Amino acid sequence: MKFQPDTPTGVNVVSRHEPGRAWIGATPYEHSVLVPWVGEIQPWQAERFEALTPAHFERIAALKPELVIFGSGTKLRFPPPALLRALIERGIGVETMDTGAACRTFNVLVSEQRSVLAALILSAEDASKPAGE
Repeated sequence: MKFQPDTPTGVNVVSRHEPGRAWIGATPYEHSVLVPWVGEIQPWQAERFEALTPAHFERIAALKPELVIFGSGTKLRFPPPALLRALIERGIGVETMDTGAACRTFNVLVSEQRSVLAALILSAEDASKPAGE
């Protein structure tokens, strides 16, 4: 029985996630990444939630997604609106969730062929903690 939705060829899909690590297709990533629904996965210099600046979100806005799924790490944490200004001013939607939920939501939206981008915080700090902590 198939548990994953049908995904169009040539799009990015998160195939696995654990604290501090995500696989996009068959490639593992242990650093924060920007994952567009199609195109190249990019490193994102957002090592920790506490280190986020407006520049992190300006970089996302420059990619012009319709919607951003922001994965805040192992815990759900909402960035202050001032950090999201670049997205808000351009009418780009933002949904915030923990990184695991962000990976699952991204895959659903990709299967619907939505212009979505996942901004995933993957930190070494998270990798050293047991899941759920």
